Amino acid sequence: MPAIKTWLNQSSDRLSNIEIESSRLDAEIILADVLDVNRTYLHSHSEDIIKTPNLKKANKMIRLRTARLPIAYIIGHKEFYKRDFIVTKSTLIPRPESEMIVDLLKKVLEDNDKPLNLIDVGTGSGCLGITAKLEFPNLNVTLSDISNRALKIAAMNAAKLSANVNILKSNLLNNYDHKLDIILANLPYVDKLWERSPETNYEPPLALFAENNGKKLIEKLLKQSQKILNYGGYIIIEADPAQHKDLISFAQANSLKIVLNQDYIMVFKYQS
Repeated sequence: MPAIKTWLNQSSDRLSNIEIESSRLDAEIILADVLDVNRTYLHSHSEDIIKTPNLKKANKMIRLRTARLPIAYIIGHKEFYKRDFIVTKSTLIPRPESEMIVDLLKKVLEDNDKPLNLIDVGTGSGCLGITAKLEFPNLNVTLSDISNRALKIAAMNAAKLSANVNILKSNLLNNYDHKLDIILANLPYVDKLWERSPETNYEPPLALFAENNGKKLIEKLLKQSQKILNYGGYIIIEADPAQHKDLISFAQANSLKIVLNQDYIMVFKYQS
């Protein structure tokens, strides 16, 4: 049976040989998860021997990673905004760039303590809406998605993190019948013809791809939003930066003014 240091070196080499850039990090994440320790422990106990049951489990997980299954699906969870969210193949994996949505939400809601209505459209794991609720407890938050499986995971995360939110099955805003102050949305915006990593082949296509060069669903939501947003309300959307110019023009034609634009994220304000 190998020591922790030996297993990490061997596993990292296996992943590096198939050009996984995060090979060492991935190996550490897998072994730390199996041993139920943090990664610092692995370095301070590098000579410890890995017991047989843990070794078998870790080796199985490395085999899954060599097949390019994303780490988050292998270990079943992913950190987002310093909180741990359950993820499965039914949900898109939360990305670091999506945390900017919360950062810009904080700018929009600076000094606000009103019980505003917020919806997270296409919520997936629920990471955006749940984080918004935990950062701003006065918000009335609804998590919506067209996928029953995704909503089940979102509900599990809400319970796990003690976030009091509403769950709604809806195709975009079709089933929401209240006025809104804020819309958050990380909708599918990938064009199927784009070059992308092999890991995305494991993510649900419904949560990843959109027609019209990836803009179709975002444009549909922008169109819907002007009918349901309160005057002065905001819609915060993630999209590829290459799409921003077209989406900003589309939004402006639908009474939405761009007020913030940073990295992947755009913030629009409804001005009828």
